[in-house]
Amino acid sequence: MNILINLKAAGKRRPVFEKMPYTLPDGVATPRVLIAEIARREAESYNKRGTDNMLASFLTEAQIEDRGATGKIGFGRLYSEKKADPEKAVETALLGYEDGLFRVTVDGEEASGLDDPLHIGEGSTLTFIRLTFLAGRMW
Repeated sequence: MNILINLKAAGKRRPVFEKMPYTLPDGVATPRVLIAEIARREAESYNKRGTDNMLASFLTEAQIEDRGATGKIGFGRLYSEKKADPEKAVETALLGYEDGLFRVTVDGEEASGLDDPLHIGEGSTLTFIRLTFLAGRMW
């Protein structure tokens, strides 16, 4: 099933990146299954990238502008050979959802409990909203 994924951060007007096409397998019926599937895939994708062996790297003006819009300009290099554990990634993502660190909406409707039904159809837009908590001292 082909969908679009959007990532937003609370307090930001613009999304972190433009809607990205993504393919999900059939049978993704709950937030638990959705989060597990995406976390597992992203960990495996990270592992396939490998470490960077470039002697020198540079960014074009367009890359600097694109990355500046997200708030971080970096080379996207991996300096460590340590691999991500897909099952640990799933566990961490589910814990983050349960702890309220991010929310998920499907076509503008918020998903609530991990085992509540989701209604994802062909062409649906999933939005992950990263919530940021204020830190500091109270006098």
